[in-house]
Amino acid sequence: MVHKPKMVSCAHNPAFRGNKGISTMMQRHHIRASRRAAPVLAAALCAALALDSGAAAAAYPDHQITLVVPYAPGGGVDSVGRILSRGLAKELNQSVVVENRPGAGATVGAGYVKRAAADGYTVMVVDPALIINPSLMPNLPYEPLRDFKAVSMLTVSPLMLSVTNSLPAKSVADLQGLAKSGGQGLSFASAGIGTTPHMAGELFKLKTQGNFIHVPYKGSGPAMTDLISGQVQFSFSTIAAASPFVTTGKIRALATTGDKRSPDWPQLPTVAETVPGFKVLFWTGLFVPAQTPADVVAKLNAAVAKVWQGEEAQEALKKIGETPAPVMTSAQSQDFVQGESKMWATVVKDANIKVD
Repeated sequence: MVHKPKMVSCAHNPAFRGNKGISTMMQRHHIRASRRAAPVLAAALCAALALDSGAAAAAYPDHQITLVVPYAPGGGVDSVGRILSRGLAKELNQSVVVENRPGAGATVGAGYVKRAAADGYTVMVVDPALIINPSLMPNLPYEPLRDFKAVSMLTVSPLMLSVTNSLPAKSVADLQGLAKSGGQGLSFASAGIGTTPHMAGELFKLKTQGNFIHVPYKGSGPAMTDLISGQVQFSFSTIAAASPFVTTGKIRALATTGDKRSPDWPQLPTVAETVPGFKVLFWTGLFVPAQTPADVVAKLNAAVAKVWQGEEAQEALKKIGETPAPVMTSAQSQDFVQGESKMWATVVKDANIKVD
């Protein structure tokens, strides 16, 4: 039988017992060796993690993706999300399931996605509420520019400024004149506090110094109903929400809010033609938790671009009155969102908007 030699630590060797100098020297040598080994071990660990992350990204997606919409089914953002989910499922050859998590102006759904694993299997389609809400509600459990990464912009379009038929305003200048002519002011409807239509009205008020009173509703449907009946006098709303009533003559469109005229409504001037510098865009974008691997984000971005350039998605978007956003990288999308965030934070501050 072969006997293995017994390994004895030098520090415990009988020859060194009672010799403090030698014992201390050996301890110091052991510490120095451990310190030299630490960077090597750390580098090896990082390399292993990188290989594991790269392998995961290469296999992505290997199971179902959940696409969160932070609104109830049936609205514009939900419709965009469902068009995208169908396209991504085909492009990625994987199931993509829409999960609606409405509540508190998109904050419930956004909070859920923020807490999800940053692996690309929980994504979110959302509108400007994501970056407007923090200025209105400073105690939110997330910070959008820190906690989320923009994968891609999905749709970008101007709003439409329209008035009730009983209001004698045929232009933006007329609307300004009526607001400055005294009286109790003009009321404008929105789909709710903090929505893009609400913020557009506040920006219009700031730039024109008009006497405008905000009337928030729970969604664009009730807002349009009261605009048609004359309970409120004007509204900024998405083109998708307003255009059916404009084309049937139930309300009157005055302008759109882009920096140039809408190709779908070229007969309408922009608000900026009367109010210089006025520009408001309604957009939707695809977002993931901030720490999602770059390779996964890039794969999602490329898939969105391919889906959005396809005839099927473009026809579906056209039917709901949405315009595909220009193709952007994730970094370009993040820069766009950051610019929007700064703009709306300034409007909230200057207009002194409070949420009760």
